[in-house]
Amino acid sequence: MVKTAIENEKQAANGKPLNLKDVERILSGDPFGTNDPESDSLKAHAVVAMKKDALEKTREGAKLDDPVKIVKTSPGGGGFDPVAFPSGSSPDPGSNKAIGKQMAEDRGWGDEWGCLEKLWDRESHWNERAMNRYSGAYGIPQALPGHKMSSAGADWQTNPATQIKWGLGYIAGRYKSPCGAWGHSQSTGWY
Repeated sequence: MVKTAIENEKQAANGKPLNLKDVERILSGDPFGTNDPESDSLKAHAVVAMKKDALEKTREGAKLDDPVKIVKTSPGGGGFDPVAFPSGSSPDPGSNKAIGKQMAEDRGWGDEWGCLEKLWDRESHWNERAMNRYSGAYGIPQALPGHKMSSAGADWQTNPATQIKWGLGYIAGRYKSPCGAWGHSQSTGWY
């Protein structure tokens, strides 16, 4: 309960006290909120809205927009065929991808780099300030809401390493591995 009280105090200072779902998430020991049907629903609705928008624009003959918008400032707030998984490339040294590849290797996921690379290419183009115009998801892993990444560090809005750390934890908790997340993304349009 001490952790809950401290977290509630922090959120109350930001004008957002913990609600019962937050308390349940904290007490369940799931810091990444992997059992959050509300977030899953928001993601699914965002995919439907994006597909509907794309279909309407195609019918009108308009150019399709990329659903990921790069913002100048941060906001406040099983069974898949391994052959279908991408092999991955060698990222430029010093890039967000290079940081991600190293962090994935440190977790023992070096052989799953291709899946992670493709997943976050699709989600954010590896841009730490990417925001989805349909759902409001933010950052490299497209956390929804973005402030979930604060559990990995206070600099979550601008630090790619913090976002990648959170994203890898989310993937481990929910999908077990990057290829599990990529397979889910391939089948549903979100992860």
